[in-house]
Amino acid sequence: MTKLLLPVDGSPSSRRAAEWAVRAAGDRGGAKVLLLNAQAPVMAWEISPYVTAEMVHQIHEKAGREAIGEARAVLDAAGVPCEEHLLVGEPAELIAKVAAQEAVDGVVMGTRGMGPVKSLVLGRWRPR
Repeated sequence: MTKLLLPVDGSPSSRRAAEWAVRAAGDRGGAKVLLLNAQAPVMAWEISPYVTAEMVHQIHEKAGREAIGEARAVLDAAGVPCEEHLLVGEPAELIAKVAAQEAVDGVVMGTRGMGPVKSLVLGRWRPR
């Protein structure tokens, strides 16, 4: 079975990528999709006087679940099996790490969720 990695951030672009993954799964006679959301780490010195490590974990978990919710709904509605990976760290590094560890056949990603003007000004590529 084909295995696709679908990094999502909850943006409309992520939803479109999920819809594309559904079509790709159908074209390949079935696929398993690994949903990935990467939350930015919080520096301990920024928050330690105010929150516990468990509170930070809960915040990351909640934000990750919200980010994958719509993509998960698209995949579930189409009957495409998926597995969730809610991680904390730099997105590009986590995408590469999960892709290698899981030996995925492809990575399906949307754009960064910027509109056409922002994309024109900021560009469409990332250095990683």
